[in-house]
Amino acid sequence: MKKKNLPLLEDITITDIAAEGKALVRIDDLVCFVPYCVPGDVVDLQVTKKKHSYMEARVARYKQLSPNRCEAVCSHYGTCGGCKWQILPYAEQLKWKQQQVQDNLTRIGKIDLPEIRPILGSKKIYQYRNKLEFAFADHKWLTTEEMKSGIPFEPGLGFHIPNCFDKVLQIDECHLMEGLQNDIRNAVRQYAIDHHMSFYNERQHTGQLRNLMIRNNNHGDWMVVVVFAEPLDDNARGLLEMIHSTWPQITCLMYCINQKLNDTIGDQDVLLYSGEDHIIESMEDLRFKVGPKSFYQTNTDQAYELYSVVRQFAQLTGKEVVYDLYTGTGTIANFVAKQAQKVVGIEYVPEAIEDAKVNAQLNGLDNTEFFAGDMKDVLNADFIRVHGTPDVIITDPPRAGMHEDVINVILSAAPQRVVYVSCNPATQARDLALLDSNYKVLAVQPVDMFPHTQHVENVVLLEKR
Repeated sequence: MKKKNLPLLEDITITDIAAEGKALVRIDDLVCFVPYCVPGDVVDLQVTKKKHSYMEARVARYKQLSPNRCEAVCSHYGTCGGCKWQILPYAEQLKWKQQQVQDNLTRIGKIDLPEIRPILGSKKIYQYRNKLEFAFADHKWLTTEEMKSGIPFEPGLGFHIPNCFDKVLQIDECHLMEGLQNDIRNAVRQYAIDHHMSFYNERQHTGQLRNLMIRNNNHGDWMVVVVFAEPLDDNARGLLEMIHSTWPQITCLMYCINQKLNDTIGDQDVLLYSGEDHIIESMEDLRFKVGPKSFYQTNTDQAYELYSVVRQFAQLTGKEVVYDLYTGTGTIANFVAKQAQKVVGIEYVPEAIEDAKVNAQLNGLDNTEFFAGDMKDVLNADFIRVHGTPDVIITDPPRAGMHEDVINVILSAAPQRVVYVSCNPATQARDLALLDSNYKVLAVQPVDMFPHTQHVENVVLLEKR
């Protein structure tokens, strides 16, 4: 089948920001999506895909750069696939995220809304993450220019190229986390190369070194987990000892032998090499135990801002029964427990529920209960009859939003208030439309957890009509 000749479009001015960190422009009644542009750029575009309602294109030539543009800090920008908004000043990023929330709630939700509060920006726009995960690859990804220059193939340790499960970009410096992670990652790679350790091949499922996870907390403690695809040998033990002896800040050093065909370690044993098997995060007077498999918001400072908004919207007096749906490791549940009579947390992942119970015990909270199971199966009339009718429901579902059965149970339980936290304003808007018959939106507060990305959290307060 003959491939279509797709057009080159000249002197096009980019007008808007789109989903997935792309920019857009409307051309002849078609929306055209373009990566690595900002509004105001004048460019020549090579169309790469053309459908009935939209096109995709890449920049063939920049003719004039927008005044609303800045230089990317990261040397890997444009290849890594992360932090796509680095070329947009942070104030502009916040403006477009605010607009994203406004557009989704009005166009999809189609409900009455109060004025949306100004987005809460992150105090740190670099080095804000507390966790990064890297992959080993026997051949690092080379750009076209690098291949033309004759750079030899070498093992790599870094991030997967977007949409490529088997291709890894060697990361020399990442600005998303404090700089020690760069030292650790680069030293681990160099030690492995010097000692002729084999790096993983995702297609053949061969190689010794598979993944590297690095976490830290707000006390200066660090966790490192090395994932091997083969049992430990002398070189592997030597690598762990090198890490242990080089950085006293690493208070938790662990390893895992993962011989499955995928990278997840949730069902694998993670073994302690030195130190503790966890680190402790603090928030106000609360302490949270974070292990190698634990979920914890990756922007610690902004997590506090987010949870503070949730607690403010919940308006607790100490007399309320609160349900925390999709509770994860119980962070929000434990954060609001002292202001409530009782908090009931529900979460699909059993290991997360065990973490939630440990965190409640760690903080001396005796008014929390946690239950594991699929939300639409656990949360029903019988459950509410046993555990009490909620006065307030806090819900923080995954990106797909809430199942319609869960929404129907919320409507049937009829709490006075619902506080809806979302990482996807589009599915949140859909759910708000389903709740609109019984609940009115009183407040909307966007929160930016991930600078330089298109992602935005949004908290909505609903009150029973």
